[in-house]
Amino acid sequence: MAAKNRVKATAAAYSSQTRDDCIADIKRLGDTQRDLTRRQADMNGAIRLAPRRHTPRKEALHDHENTHQKGIQTWCEANRAALTEGGKVKSANLITGEVQWRQRPPSCKVRNEEGVIETLERLDLGRFVRVKKEVNREAILQEPDAARGVAGLTIITGVEDFAITPFEQEVDA
Repeated sequence: MAAKNRVKATAAAYSSQTRDDCIADIKRLGDTQRDLTRRQADMNGAIRLAPRRHTPRKEALHDHENTHQKGIQTWCEANRAALTEGGKVKSANLITGEVQWRQRPPSCKVRNEEGVIETLERLDLGRFVRVKKEVNREAILQEPDAARGVAGLTIITGVEDFAITPFEQEVDA
């Protein structure tokens, strides 16, 4: 029994029926795109103005927040032994909220990465240098026949896109 070839196609909700319809549809598409561009510009303008309106209140709230945080931390640090039961626990429940002391995990900061790599290799500490391996896609596209058949590798060719570019008039100022 031979397998049937299935053709997948998505039905368009609307299709131009004549050349004149297509010309009119391209005009409507251009009008719609210009309207979207205008609306996006209006939205961006409103977004640009929003920070000016909200920044003073936001800064005042941040100052208020920082003042309270510092005051809470100062009191908690002064009373840490009582709050943590002599260091047995790392947090304290204060009815309206909880305070915690947490030790951050160790971190490593690197400045002048090339110099550090050279030094590590010179000191025979190459185990601290990571070598990243990755597939060279550009090389594969240069020699697609050599790479064909490799499991997990697909070379995609012949993909065609359809584009519509409505004509626009430039407005002279």
